[in-house]
Amino acid sequence: MCIVMKLMMKQSRFVETVAALAHKENIGSRVTASHTTAMHSYNGAYTSRLFRLLKMSGINFVANPLVNIHLQGRFDSYPKRRGITRVKEMLASGINVCFGHDDVFDPWYPLGTANMLQVLHMGLHVCQLMGYGQIDNGLQLISHNSAKTLALTDYGVEVGNSANFIILPAENGFDALRRQIPVRYSIRHGKVIAQTEPAKTEIMLAKPTPITYN
Repeated sequence: MCIVMKLMMKQSRFVETVAALAHKENIGSRVTASHTTAMHSYNGAYTSRLFRLLKMSGINFVANPLVNIHLQGRFDSYPKRRGITRVKEMLASGINVCFGHDDVFDPWYPLGTANMLQVLHMGLHVCQLMGYGQIDNGLQLISHNSAKTLALTDYGVEVGNSANFIILPAENGFDALRRQIPVRYSIRHGKVIAQTEPAKTEIMLAKPTPITYN
């Protein structure tokens, strides 16, 4: 079940209603609230009470940083709201949050390439998750947390699980995100279905010198 809420009104109580119903019916793990941009405008006292319910309900959240930062708050003067839900605070409260794409290449978001590193790059900026550890672990927001949202039962590197994964030629999550590493191999059911040859850049000094950006 996926509930989409793109309102910026601080009076909106949609997510509270959804969480209450999910808790009542004990279906929280199967419920996902997308966008929830109104949460950006809630006052602290209400949000504190709401988070207790969200945690109890076990519902999932999907923030969509690219389209949210593009569309939300455009009728504000200044200060202008960023228009993205409280990702940092929900993560700190143990609530499952992941990042997604609402659209890739259309009038509502014209600059998408379906590259989730692009989504993560924007998301960490606007949610102010820019500490080294937060960046290095940021891949969880487009992998592990997403798998939990989708209730995938065979996710992860385990014997017997589906061999569906991508390979990034990077030292760690921080390196992959900073350099926006292209996918080297995309593997589906154990077979390579796409690959990208690494680019090579040289600076012309006394002799050509490779640049790695490391």
